[in-house]
Amino acid sequence: MVEYVVRRGLYGVLVVALVTVFVFLTLRLIPGDVVRLQLADAPGVSPEQIAQRAAQLGLDQPLLAQLWRFLANAATGDFGTSFQSGEPVTALIAERLPTTLQLGVMALAVSVVLGVPLGLLSAVRQNSWLDQGLRVVSVAGLSIPNFWLGLLLVTYLALWFSWSPPLVYRTPAEDLGSNLVHMALPAIALGVAGMAAIARMLRSSMLEVLRSPFIRTVRPGAPERTVLVTHAVRNSLVPVFSLIGLQVGHILGGTVILESIFAIPGMGMLIFESVQLRDYPVVLGCVVVYGAVFILVNLVVDVLYGVIDPRIRYA
Repeated sequence: MVEYVVRRGLYGVLVVALVTVFVFLTLRLIPGDVVRLQLADAPGVSPEQIAQRAAQLGLDQPLLAQLWRFLANAATGDFGTSFQSGEPVTALIAERLPTTLQLGVMALAVSVVLGVPLGLLSAVRQNSWLDQGLRVVSVAGLSIPNFWLGLLLVTYLALWFSWSPPLVYRTPAEDLGSNLVHMALPAIALGVAGMAAIARMLRSSMLEVLRSPFIRTVRPGAPERTVLVTHAVRNSLVPVFSLIGLQVGHILGGTVILESIFAIPGMGMLIFESVQLRDYPVVLGCVVVYGAVFILVNLVVDVLYGVIDPRIRYA
């Protein structure tokens, strides 16, 4: 097990590094010069001033040298300083990360709390009108973009109930009630796709378990409720557990747009603003943290998967 964890950890570091390289190169392809963008409002900017500012930001060095410097510093936890504010990127991330983690946990809770019972209900009532309806809902949940769903929720709640989420974000320490209300709609919008994916997988897994030989053996001597709850549900949840880890990536990606739409000052909004301002160190630092969170969560899920299902052995 220890060898497996170490191997997966090293693999995760390699993946994060490759993603960082890809994002680094992609940012350089975006039209616009960060130096000229910063000095756009300054009258009569000379080429010497532009070159001086580029040297201050470290943009006068070759592209590969910039990339290597960032990767070497990132390995020690130093993501550099923001081009715009001059603050350390780690400080900006530390300030925004708790908000994004709260939104992610709430969205994941929506996915699991709604997806598991809907999947079980759909399997138990196979081919009924309820099953057909839930399958349609699942397909719709997977098809609708989360940002569009968020806008729909805000629009129709305002039209039908004359209600809109708070305009100013409050931290849980400042006002817990306002914070939860503000987070509710984006959490639902982020969690619907996960709910649909969990419901569909659980339905398939449950139907497969119900057709298995050991269920046919148990069924004649036990009440149907015992067969479903004790045997079928427990075995059906095992493959669904691995899906939860993958949903973390979907949720993290969705925060970039939804935090901006709902004015939530988390890492998603930080990435969105930094891309617009060509603040490369902030974007790259956020990408590294997002990648690390995703890899870590899936590593934990893989380890727990082996604990839940003793038949799995890691080599």
